Amino acid sequence: MRGFFAITLPLYIADQITKLMAFQGLREPIVVVPGFFELELAFNTGAAFGIMRDNNIFFVWLSTIAGIVLCFLLALGKLEGRLMTIGGWLILAGILGNLTDRLWNHAVIDFLAFQFGSYRWPNFNIADSCICVAVGLFFIASFQTPSPPKTKEPEPDPPVE
Repeated sequence: MRGFFAITLPLYIADQITKLMAFQGLREPIVVVPGFFELELAFNTGAAFGIMRDNNIFFVWLSTIAGIVLCFLLALGKLEGRLMTIGGWLILAGILGNLTDRLWNHAVIDFLAFQFGSYRWPNFNIADSCICVAVGLFFIASFQTPSPPKTKEPEPDPPVE
């Protein structure tokens, strides 16, 4: 449960606060670094990169099921190692953040916009970032050798009299 209060809850709150600020304050894009980064409000009814648009209900159900399964995995300690566990808490923050948007706004609020030359990256938010970082942690963890199971040292035999 420590991971929930140390990782998931703070990131969920930060995600929701920044989305509310974007929703209320971004009427026009704000250029932060010209040609590289701006704040621009967008609504996504699909998945990452806007694929499967207008499928909000499907993603509400998918997120709900994935969140419940992830909660069970985390509660039962089924994610092996520190990186996998941290990744699990990060994904849960992302699921909760975007699920909240889908339920209240019927779309995910995205507002971070990056551009690299002529390529414009799709807008995203803190919840999306949590999910991407978690996937990176899962990838790194997949190259680690699992730690051997802890075995209890056998008790020495009692002295024979």
